[in-house]
Amino acid sequence: MKPAIGAEALAAKGWLRSHQWLLLRRLSQGSILVLFLLGPWFGLWIVKGNLASSLTLGVLPLTDPYVVLQSLVAGQRPLTTAFIGAAIVLAFYLLVGGRVYCSWVCPLNVVTDAAAWLRRRLGIRASARLSRRTRHWILAMTLVVAVATGSIAWELINPVSMLHRGLIFGFGAAWAVVLAVFLFDLLIVQHGWCGHLCPVGAFYGLIGRFSAVRVMASRREACNDCADCYAVCPEPLIIKPALKAVGGAGPVIDTGLCTNCGRCLDVCSKDVFEVGTRWARVAPPRSAPAPGADRATNPS
Repeated sequence: MKPAIGAEALAAKGWLRSHQWLLLRRLSQGSILVLFLLGPWFGLWIVKGNLASSLTLGVLPLTDPYVVLQSLVAGQRPLTTAFIGAAIVLAFYLLVGGRVYCSWVCPLNVVTDAAAWLRRRLGIRASARLSRRTRHWILAMTLVVAVATGSIAWELINPVSMLHRGLIFGFGAAWAVVLAVFLFDLLIVQHGWCGHLCPVGAFYGLIGRFSAVRVMASRREACNDCADCYAVCPEPLIIKPALKAVGGAGPVIDTGLCTNCGRCLDVCSKDVFEVGTRWARVAPPRSAPAPGADRATNPS
């Protein structure tokens, strides 16, 4: 019987090291959310606004570049501070990876991760077929709708925005949207929302193609083919099976789709993965010398 996913890492590294990246992500997501809620809930306005546009300590503007893009195609002219905020956010994600937003910032990620965890626990394997390119089509459609309506229409139905508004003003219909995303991921399509539909993730994935930081399989020769990394990855197509089998191949992680969530680092008992840069080179695994090779090269 195959051990549970992550059991080998748990035995080899202990609970803390086999969950450290997950814990850091939850700390990041929770801290960011709390900063936004301190003002409406307690009157402590460290951060004003939401994930689309905010002002920190009355000085630092941060704006979602995707929202600015929608505003521009809708024929609206954002304020200068919005452009500055978008440039800051864009520069940050060009450094650390565009889809870091999905795994380290987005509060809906907790919901979709919970659905993925429960799906594994219940042994649900059935999944409807849905192209991962669908999110790019939805991304394009949000821009078309913005042109047609002259508004940022997507933000009215964006589950992330609805979750944020629900936490501040009371959920109402937002609960139904969040529950629908959870059930969709649990029962219909594996990693359905983040991996197949979300246009925000698609947008940041385009940025991620050019980002500097990435997760890389620098010690793939140590891989024991347990496939735990493949099982926990929210974008499993970016981790190629049998990591150690392809001699001389380059880094195996597609930085555009990778969310840099670090779960592969957590569950790998052999420490195959590490965080590096797009310019790093992975040495090919050494193959064992052929029998008699030493005698042929060093006759005695």
